Amino acid sequence: MNKKPRLSFWQIWNVSFGFLGVQFGFALQNANASRILSNLGADLHSLSLFWLVAPVMGLLVQPIVGAASDSTWTRLGRRSPFILGGAIVSMLAMFFMPNAPFIITAGGTAALIFGAVMLALMDGSFNVTFQPFRALVSDMMPDDQRNFGYSIQSFLINVGAVIGSALPYILTYLGVANEAPKGEVADSVIWSFYAGGSMLILSVLVTVFKTKEYPPEEFKHYNVAQNKEVTQKMSIFETLISMPKTMLQLSLVQFFSWFPLFLMWVYTVPAVAQHYWHTEIGDSSSAAFNEAGNWVGISFAAYSLFAALFSLIMPFLMKAMGRKTVYSLSLLLGGLGYISMYFFANPNFLLISMIGIGIAWAAILALPYAILSSVLPAGKTGIYMGLFNLTVVIPQILSGLFSGLILNYVFNNQAIYVLILAGICMILGAVSVFFVKEKIEA
Repeated sequence: MNKKPRLSFWQIWNVSFGFLGVQFGFALQNANASRILSNLGADLHSLSLFWLVAPVMGLLVQPIVGAASDSTWTRLGRRSPFILGGAIVSMLAMFFMPNAPFIITAGGTAALIFGAVMLALMDGSFNVTFQPFRALVSDMMPDDQRNFGYSIQSFLINVGAVIGSALPYILTYLGVANEAPKGEVADSVIWSFYAGGSMLILSVLVTVFKTKEYPPEEFKHYNVAQNKEVTQKMSIFETLISMPKTMLQLSLVQFFSWFPLFLMWVYTVPAVAQHYWHTEIGDSSSAAFNEAGNWVGISFAAYSLFAALFSLIMPFLMKAMGRKTVYSLSLLLGGLGYISMYFFANPNFLLISMIGIGIAWAAILALPYAILSSVLPAGKTGIYMGLFNLTVVIPQILSGLFSGLILNYVFNNQAIYVLILAGICMILGAVSVFFVKEKIEA
């Protein structure tokens, strides 16, 4: 096989720079969607059902986008049209979601439904952007640079997440209103979403116009040993049943990683509000609830910061210890981080919990893709990465379907126990890493 040219640091940086803005928006969604939906009238038990629209959109969108991007070529490239298109739609949905009460003036259920539709549109278009970014790293970099490439991607993801998660708190500190009348969304959240949408599109434009993708003939030249696989056309179903065993083995790890992540995104705000601010069930408009929401934003910013820092040392740890060992230890620390949230008496100590969660998040963003990319045929990276996203969205769908029932009937509506369940799941993920067989240890 003709080896792809090695990329400079700044070329690698530009390939993934758009992820900074995408994750800026994604972090705002993760930290504030439950808060917005609660402000619009959703009750605690239905929150996970509203969140279901996000992974369902990923389930529908990712395999199709992956297959399409494998066979697309335009003046912008193979992956770039999808990256840019998804970013534009995401930006618009971010502008509209927190403004649901002003767009749907009837308010009440209609505004809540509009907000949920915008959440679906936002997350679906995030997915349109995410998947081609993953494939782009594999397309552009030789094998010996992929660990570093995915680590840089993880670093940029988490820098964006730090800013996005903390922004409502920062704006509140600067004097922007953090409370709103019942049925409306606080200005601190609305203006954060404006900033997030703007940052998203600007950063994606950097990747699109600074990265020159290999045209079809040159791409084949660099993958000459796999030309048969590059040109072979298969249905999504045929591709699914012929997936590499490593991909199937990673799916178990993904289940125990993403099931608890969904629980965290949906329930951390009510859990922290109940456990530390002693709010009542259904309280979504008090100063205490909004203060808890802001502190969750800071906590999420903290885990993203820790993830960004850990991303910088991951390549060295992988070289010294191997990918699987780093992956497993990271998930173990994440599980302990979730469980520790129950035992602290002061919400400031949640920042300690976020160290483990941040380390796990950095590993989840980089290591499965680094392991998987080494066993995928070059011409079908997009569709396989899209199908691999099923291992991200299906655990979230199951989490959304059953977590409300678990919260109500097992945990007596005390959301903090859901986070303990999340910790146990992630520890199981740490164990399941050792069932994954790699093609290359790095």
